[in-house]
Amino acid sequence: MPAARPRAAWAGRTAVLWTGTAVAVLVTAWCVTAGTSNAGFLDVWRSIRLAVLGGTLPADFAQTYSIITNLRLPRVLLAFAAGAALSLAGVVMQGLLRNPLVSPFTLGVSPAAAFGAALAILLTGGSAGSGSWLVIGSALGAALAVSAVVLGLASAKAMSAATLLLLGIALTQLFEAMTAALQFVADENTLQAIVRWTFGSVNDANWNDVMVVGACAVLALPLLLWFARDLNAIAFAGDDAAKSLGVNVTTVRVGLIIVSVVLAAVVVSFCGVIGFVGLVGPHIARLAIGADHRYLLPFSFLTGGLLLVVADTIGRTILAPSVIPVGIVVAFIGAPIFINLILTRRAAQ
Repeated sequence: MPAARPRAAWAGRTAVLWTGTAVAVLVTAWCVTAGTSNAGFLDVWRSIRLAVLGGTLPADFAQTYSIITNLRLPRVLLAFAAGAALSLAGVVMQGLLRNPLVSPFTLGVSPAAAFGAALAILLTGGSAGSGSWLVIGSALGAALAVSAVVLGLASAKAMSAATLLLLGIALTQLFEAMTAALQFVADENTLQAIVRWTFGSVNDANWNDVMVVGACAVLALPLLLWFARDLNAIAFAGDDAAKSLGVNVTTVRVGLIIVSVVLAAVVVSFCGVIGFVGLVGPHIARLAIGADHRYLLPFSFLTGGLLLVVADTIGRTILAPSVIPVGIVVAFIGAPIFINLILTRRAAQ
């Protein structure tokens, strides 16, 4: 009997993973069809087949094909990849810091990236749009720089997880103030460009963005799964017990935090500031599949991706033809869930 229980648990979680994967594929395909073009599942499949295998494009299908392959598919896939990356980063941060209310932006990654992007937009007079490589590079550089400073200080000063969180909060306030200062001195057009970027959006998605963000998310998942047992030991048993089990806690913590920071920084650099996905996605996955990181990591990949895809679909259809940036929609969804998590956590304590 005791030996049968782990096998039953493994089978159950595997079934949940496969079910989640099927749901993710179906929902993502449905989100591609959502809109005013009246495209269906068969149109999506036909467009993908033509794009991959080639063939003659009928004249009466050319417009639908262009909408699906140039607009809908890149947008939906970028949203899924960004949500998956943020959710993966959230799982890692929550496990390493042993705090379920931690998100990828706890260390100041998001506000630092926002400041870097705002600075690039201001210096170019607003001519560099949200999809400009200058803005992307500036945002990514600022996010990675502040993360390196935080991790360096944490390593040099042997900071505890709680102190690391407090340092991240302080840096968040600092960079938000610096971004506000840039907005204060910007002219009207530049201010509009800065604010539009900080909303968080996948409106200008293209295949290059999909490839970069998607590659980061897909490559990070097996890497993180390789350290899933070490992450379990740190998250469930604590540093001392994990060390007794042979885990090099310092190396694992710093290495995995770097991976999660890079994931978050890349997403913010390409899509703007999108909050709550790294917090809410892991919690939804944890409720469905449990806290074992061997299963939680891949399922969080799915839930985070689906959360952002659905939020973006709501944003572009609910008030069509107007498009609400996905960062705003996610905030409306995530804020009540975050409040509930805080109240539930306090009640449990």
